[in-house]
Amino acid sequence: MSRFLFPRWSNLLLPTIILAAATIPVYAIFFVAYGLSPKTLEVGYQPEQPVPFSHALHAGELGMDCRYCHTSVEKAAHASVPATQTCMNCHTQIRPESPKLAKLKDSYATGLPVEWTRIHKLPDFAFFDHSAHVNRGVGCVECHGRVDKMEVVYQKSPLSMGWCLECHRNPDSVLRPTGEITNLAFDAATELSAEERKALKDKFHINPSEDCSTCHR
Repeated sequence: MSRFLFPRWSNLLLPTIILAAATIPVYAIFFVAYGLSPKTLEVGYQPEQPVPFSHALHAGELGMDCRYCHTSVEKAAHASVPATQTCMNCHTQIRPESPKLAKLKDSYATGLPVEWTRIHKLPDFAFFDHSAHVNRGVGCVECHGRVDKMEVVYQKSPLSMGWCLECHRNPDSVLRPTGEITNLAFDAATELSAEERKALKDKFHINPSEDCSTCHR
């Protein structure tokens, strides 16, 4: 009877098995660190909403100010999602019979909120204060892009730690007068001189921290 459980040619597989055992953990670490990062998964995220709301129409064509719907953006850390009543301020009179507004009208009648799908999300371990930014000259467009041109809003920026740090290290390039915060067409880099942006930095006493505790509290 043969003393070998496996044929001799199976010895040739040993180097392959060793190589796979060495490389699979490295690949797994790379996949977690890079493949699951916001830069590769979240950019372009564009979920379907329960009510088809067009930012291109409302913010773009009609010129509605972002703060009409996102009322808390200047006062709180979070930019609030508009309540049904905010939408119905207009739509009790404007196209009230549109089938696109069916869920909105149901919400208005029942008092149950519309279950909007959140698009721009930070992990629970990261803190971001909208009011601290918009009250010091950082416009909505810097993070959210030209939503006034988006029929359906999507995530334009990665919102990763590295992306945020790039801005903290060079805030001059994004600063604008507070009166232009919701003007999505305003390009601070081209419409303001370096001296004007520096003056805004001094005016708002901007010296962004890079300490971990700034965002991880």
